[in-house]
Amino acid sequence: MDQDGILLIDYLPKGQTINAEYYSFLRVQLEDILKEKRRGKVTKGVLFLYDNALDHRAPAQKELAYLGFQCLDHPPYSPDLAPSDYRLFPGLKKQLKGRHFSSDAEVIASSETSLDGQSSEFF
Repeated sequence: MDQDGILLIDYLPKGQTINAEYYSFLRVQLEDILKEKRRGKVTKGVLFLYDNALDHRAPAQKELAYLGFQCLDHPPYSPDLAPSDYRLFPGLKKQLKGRHFSSDAEVIASSETSLDGQSSEFF
């Protein structure tokens, strides 16, 4: 996400874990989405904040530089810098609380409807 809204939502397939290869795939996907949705902003540069997980950080350095992203270090023990955990997900959980879903597809559809319904001021 950026200040204007959600850019990329990815649902990890059941049984799969996030590893360096999958994380790399997502970064390339994000570059394509940035070019499509935020044309004028990409030319100004991209600041990329990511966590300190070794699987994410180690292989990411060269690739992010290749993509033209400027990396911001995520200081350890700084929950205020994880907007998805402390801004995005609590509101989503509140909206989905108490609802029962019969399939993953229903959860995905409800989540995306909720996220798409947020105003730009939210972000």
